[in-house]
Amino acid sequence: MLARLASKRLLDIRQAFRQSPQTTRSLSTALNYHLDSPDNNPDLPWEFSEANKPKVKEILSHYPSNYKQSAVIPLLDLAQQQHGGWLPVSAMNAVAKVIEVAPIRVYEVATFYSMFNRAKVGKYHLLVCGTTPCMIRGSRDIEDALLKHLGVKRNEVTKDGLFSVGEMECMGCCVNAPMITVADYSNGSEGYTYNYFEDLTPKKVVEIVEALRRGEKPPRGTQNPQRINCGPEGGNTTLLGEPKPPPCRDLDAC
Repeated sequence: MLARLASKRLLDIRQAFRQSPQTTRSLSTALNYHLDSPDNNPDLPWEFSEANKPKVKEILSHYPSNYKQSAVIPLLDLAQQQHGGWLPVSAMNAVAKVIEVAPIRVYEVATFYSMFNRAKVGKYHLLVCGTTPCMIRGSRDIEDALLKHLGVKRNEVTKDGLFSVGEMECMGCCVNAPMITVADYSNGSEGYTYNYFEDLTPKKVVEIVEALRRGEKPPRGTQNPQRINCGPEGGNTTLLGEPKPPPCRDLDAC
């Protein structure tokens, strides 16, 4: 009796998810299950493009022939670039075939790493750093400005398909916090770029979005005109010359 009730409840839950609009389900790209849909199911054909097949061979050449599975991450990344920024289940199956493993071994990786998107993203996928240094420096204000300006929620895609906003953990530019990354899928894997924009303000991040909308390439890196890369505002105040090597590096002097 209990088993029948549990089975019926599970069936009801699955049915409810199938009936939900795709926009609701796409609010999280980190869900660890897959539900077939018209544009994402294992019956849809998928293979690497002719332009990417040499890249697949080049990636595989980095690993011993009996360790092809080690190429799973770079191959998934290439597949995601080719497919406009997200990984349908048929693309994961194609990667599994290339590296000669069961598909579940590829699903394990694709569901573990947040940089693999299993729902559609915009041609420009904007990732706001949410780790502590960026949060202290105002990353929540940056995200709020993006969501308000674009009229979406986190991980939703704008109606024109151009933009989506997500969150990423530390990207290693804490000294230039707050920052975002722009993953540009507008030109497929051939023109794919992944650029950092640092020292942001809510106003500046909206200007970057509008520049991308116009098809421009805004300057990446720090957006603070008083800084050079990660240097302090106004230039260095110490280490102004070439440092002298310690004497012990000169074997004749030791």
